[in-house]
Amino acid sequence: MQAHDLFRHLRMPELDDVRQYMRTLPTNTLMGFGAFAALTTYWYATRPRALKPPCDLAMQSVEVEGGEHVRRSSLLPSDEPLTYYYDNVRTVYEIFQRGLEVSNGGPCLGVRKPNQPYEWISYKEVLERAEYVGSALRHRGYKLASDPYVGIFAQNRPEWVIIEQACYTYSMVVVPLYETLGTDAISYILNKAAMPLIFCDKPDKAKLLLDAVEKGEAPALNTIIIMESFDSDLVECGKKCGVEVLSMKELEEVGRDHRHKPVPPNPEDLAVICFTSGTTGNPKGAMLTHQNIVSNVSAFVKATEKAIVIDTEDVLISFLPLAHMFERIVECVMLCHGARIGFFQGDIRLLMDDLKTLQPTVFPVVPRLLNRMFDKIFGQANTSLKRWILDFASKRKEAEIRSGVIRKNSVWDKLIFRKIQASLGGRVKLMVTGAAPVSASVLTFLRAALGCQFYEGYGQTECTAGCSLTIPGDWTAGHVGAPMPCSLIKLVDVEEMNYFAVKGEGEICVKGPNVFQGYLKDPEKTAEALDKDGWLHTGDVGKWLPNGTLKIIDRKKHIFKLAQGEYIAPEKIENVYMRSEPVAQVFVYGESLQAFLIAVVVPDAEILSNWAKKKGFEGSYEQLCKNKDVKKHILEDMLKVGKEFGLKSFEQVKGIALSTEPFSVENGLLTPTLKTKRRDLQKHFKSQIDELYTSIRM
Repeated sequence: MQAHDLFRHLRMPELDDVRQYMRTLPTNTLMGFGAFAALTTYWYATRPRALKPPCDLAMQSVEVEGGEHVRRSSLLPSDEPLTYYYDNVRTVYEIFQRGLEVSNGGPCLGVRKPNQPYEWISYKEVLERAEYVGSALRHRGYKLASDPYVGIFAQNRPEWVIIEQACYTYSMVVVPLYETLGTDAISYILNKAAMPLIFCDKPDKAKLLLDAVEKGEAPALNTIIIMESFDSDLVECGKKCGVEVLSMKELEEVGRDHRHKPVPPNPEDLAVICFTSGTTGNPKGAMLTHQNIVSNVSAFVKATEKAIVIDTEDVLISFLPLAHMFERIVECVMLCHGARIGFFQGDIRLLMDDLKTLQPTVFPVVPRLLNRMFDKIFGQANTSLKRWILDFASKRKEAEIRSGVIRKNSVWDKLIFRKIQASLGGRVKLMVTGAAPVSASVLTFLRAALGCQFYEGYGQTECTAGCSLTIPGDWTAGHVGAPMPCSLIKLVDVEEMNYFAVKGEGEICVKGPNVFQGYLKDPEKTAEALDKDGWLHTGDVGKWLPNGTLKIIDRKKHIFKLAQGEYIAPEKIENVYMRSEPVAQVFVYGESLQAFLIAVVVPDAEILSNWAKKKGFEGSYEQLCKNKDVKKHILEDMLKVGKEFGLKSFEQVKGIALSTEPFSVENGLLTPTLKTKRRDLQKHFKSQIDELYTSIRM
């Protein structure tokens, strides 16, 4: 029997190649070496190749001369941070112009109706419509590169990008709004930015804005442009409070009839004011220039240039909010290379259907979605045998990843992971996660299961989006990569928490062309964030690992003292308690007038029933949460975990209250980037907090 006949019924690309190879060998070779030897020869000649890292992975960042322990990317030829990648791309306006050229006017933005394929508009059409919108704004008297600002209050859709490009074509400044800010925060922004004109996608958002005008909360607002159809009642409502309500179609017709020559911005000009939903207090308007954005885009391209190429065949699924800079940077990378952006239907519940239809190659995500994917995959492996197979397959692929091999054509992909990859459309080659920490186990598993390059980054709006990113080839988890080529990073002593820069630990500070210009009309908050030397103080505590990557280990901003004077970092404690099996969410609280900590805990609805049954308790989720003995066992488990992870005695909570209401964006207890709003949590659970402090005696 010839060797290739041994593999006749197997369906693997590698073995298809083996069969073909064996047919080319002369009979005496097969007889002389035998089937196994011939197969081995072929396997070593064609085995999957590891990605070659762009630098020595043992030294991903290097120290800059100067004595402050400042580190930069090893990808840089000097200590000077990267400002731009392409010579002809220095502004966001030029990002689109390059995309227009390299795409040859090809498809740019896509949308779909339910159960329909995607329909595309070209780069040329986007440019024309952007010039119509911008010309209409100029015709209506809008100035250049200064007040007044142009608001966009809409979900992700082609008009969002068209309006943004209109503003950049005529050197205007964009101010995004989003619903999850809440009505009070939106009113605050309307006042702070004094926007006279806002684009809305739907009539209900326009009505919300008109209500704010009627209450005197938006005195500057005089024009609302609506993308979708609306009735005459809204126009009449606007007239009563002195606001003109127009359709976007009408505005574009005005621009078509009154064309203005583009007035492109300079790199140092303001591009966007991105209001961050702070965990406490009012939103702050981070002022970002074209150079800020271009440097961040350029740094991503530079960091990944040897590993992945974005071109006109690539497709992005746009569902993360365009009001946040993470999504905007990814979309700028796509537009710069003439790639396509397909928008989800606007309903997150239909995202999987959009993915299957669009078949994207680029998929930016946040940890919340990754956790759902992970839980769903293991939830479907509902027998011990299925879990064993899933775990075994992932371990085999993880071994490949450790050697630098990223692929989706192994036997494990064919047998185990094919359906998972198909659920995302089957073509994803690049994923990026940021905005919040992701579990190392979740990230490692999904890297194996999805078989694509999967980067993790760290940053915040104040440094445009990212300041550190995974280096291609280093697919280990538990860190946030090395400094991006646009950023210098140093760690600064946090004495009260016992973190010192000489030990490679401290508050993360960032400097470079991606660092923002300050907060709009708020010099006090600006001075808190930016020091006199231009370093952005992030409030996060990091640690340099031996290979020059950065690990986030703590949070500085929410430190407080207990009555005895001990410093408490509640988020560190919460991260430890989240490892307790029955705990889904936890809010640790303390104050300087009290000698101990307490916590509000939301038990995991999917785990609690089985966990409680093992302890001898039964009942519905609500009944178990009301059971004092169940609460006692959960507290004991939390304290046990706390001890295992080295919490000091004063860092352990003395009592807990159980809540069946999860912390969410919708109920105002989480920010849109899923950070806890500590002040709001304190107010929301005031009665439980008061009761705990009253009932517990030290």
